[in-house]
Parts: sequence; structure tokens; C-alpha cells
Amino acid sequence: MLSLYYVKSKIPVPMDITLMTVLSLLLNFLNSNNYNTMKNNPLLNCDSEKGVCEILEVPTNESSAAQFEAIKTDKIRIIYFTDPICSSCWGIEAQLRKFKLEYGNSVDIEYRMGGLLPSWDIYNSGGISKPSDVAGHWEEVSPHYKMPIDGGVWIEDPLNSSYPPSIAFKAAQMQDDKKAVVFLRIIREMVFLDKLNITKTEHLEKAAEMAKLNVAQWKEDYESKAQIEFKKDLDLGRQLGVRGFPTLIFVKDDEMLDILYGFKPYEEFERRIKKIDPKTDKKEYSAEWQNLFAVYPTLTTQEFAVLSNISFEKSQEFLLNLSSENKLKRKQVKNGDLWILNSNAN
Repeated sequence: MLSLYYVKSKIPVPMDITLMTVLSLLLNFLNSNNYNTMKNNPLLNCDSEKGVCEILEVPTNESSAAQFEAIKTDKIRIIYFTDPICSSCWGIEAQLRKFKLEYGNSVDIEYRMGGLLPSWDIYNSGGISKPSDVAGHWEEVSPHYKMPIDGGVWIEDPLNSSYPPSIAFKAAQMQDDKKAVVFLRIIREMVFLDKLNITKTEHLEKAAEMAKLNVAQWKEDYESKAQIEFKKDLDLGRQLGVRGFPTLIFVKDDEMLDILYGFKPYEEFERRIKKIDPKTDKKEYSAEWQNLFAVYPTLTTQEFAVLSNISFEKSQEFLLNLSSENKLKRKQVKNGDLWILNSNAN
């Protein structure tokens, strides 16, 4: 992946151009080849080989350094543009979870919503032109990421937009950042594994309750202030030239230094942090299964493999043994398993 330093050395930039405009140019440069394809296959164009879900909109190059006033920090900050129904974002859950365990004390991750699916009425042509087209796509990418995905929701009860769950996440984020990440995980499990239409308030409200949010406050924010916060995320994404997910922008000392675009192995996350600050502390964590499930009560086989540093096959065998001993609950879904800590286990 090209870094911001590379762009400075390869693209002539006027001296008075803002840093945000430089980043926008970089993202446009990285994605220019992909955009021609997107025009013919615009929506939910999640390419498993590139590891990215792309959107159609052409971003503006207008930007303002004032947008980053709120993110000045001594720590490395990662601005993570994502979407609740982005399959490539589901694919990097294992890497993100390990990254938080090892570098969570040195790095802040700020979640931003990207608006992958505004409406089917807007995107009605190309290779993916209707909900049922997404079902087959999800079935294809599931083995690539080794993450369980059931595309049945797009046949049985298709979503008409990813905006409602995105706004719901912003409502959760207004209360508590950590609980909002839990909320996002819950609604992703709902849509990817349980085939639930997460635009429906009943499912979103259930997720808010499971995430231990103040549900009454969440509902009030969901119907009002969270919509404004979501709009701010969309505006910032356009200004930065973000048109694919996952996009992770690395910031330190008010300076944007690198970008990770699309699905990448864990080593790529770590390499970028070490490039920015070789002295960044790496925390040792216990890979014992009890400790991992204490932090993350639900794990896929791939997530457990990445966190435990063992193969997928050995992880599956190990988790099956724990399930047979009633220490974990095995949730069998299409294309894989979700393992849940049994709270009644000794």
C-alpha cells in the first residue's frame, strides 16, 4: 500500500494545499482503476481479491483542516470508515480484535460510518442491481475470508439501505464508544449469521439492549441527533475521498501518515504502526481460551485462530473439544461456526 510519503514524492502538490486534500488525492489515486469498474457494478461491489467494498459516489476534493481539530492526539489514531453490511469489514474482524489486544494502549480507533447502501432505487443497474444478487456474492466471499456469512437475508427479508443501522450505531456511539463497538458487532452477527434485517427497529433495539445501552436514550438519539452525526461521517468521508471499505487512516500529531485500504493480513496493520512509530508499545496478552473469551464473548473459528496464533484447522478441533465439554456453545451457521462462552461453565 502506498503511503502519504509516497504521494508527496510522486505527485506535485502546491505548497499551500491542505493535508486533507493530499489525502484525498491519494485515495483517488489508489482507487482510480477501481472506479471504472464500479460504474458498471456500482453497489456492494465487494471484491474478495481486493478485499474491499466500494461505493459509487465520486468524492469532492474540497476539504478543510478544521475537520481534524477534534482528533488531535499524542497517540496514534486510526479513523476507520466502515459499514454494518460491509462483508470485507466483517472479514477483518479477526485482525482488528488482535490489534486492539496488542496495541490498544497506544492506538485509538475511531469508527466512522461510510454509507455503503443508500437505497436500491438509486443503484439499479450493473452486475449487482437487486438484493438477491448480494446473496450470491456473500456466499462467494465467505470462504475467502474464512468468516461465516449467510446471504439468505437478501432473499428472505432484504435490507433496503444500510443507513438505518449506521444511524443506530451513531446513536450508540453518542452514549459510549466501547458499547457502540459491541453494538456494531451484535448487529453484524444478526445480519451475517442470523439473516436478520437490521434496518428494522425491533432488531436494532434488541441490539441496544444486549450492548447494555440506555435504550430509551438510544431511541431518542436514533430518531434525532444521531442522524446529524451520521451525516457528518458521510461528509468527512467524501472530503477525504473515501469510497471503499474498510478504509483505515493513520493519524499522529495532527498529521495523516498512512492508509490501509481493504482486507489485509494482520502483519500489514502492525507494519504501519511500526513505520509511524517504531517505539510503539506492543502489549503481550494471554492467548488462553478463557482469557480470549473473557474479552470477546463470541468468536468465529478464524478469529480464534488469529488471536491464538494457531491454524484454522487446529482451532476448529480445539473449539469442538471445548464445546463437547460444555465450556463453549457452538452456533452452527452457513459457512462456519460462532463460538459463544458458556456462562454456566466452570
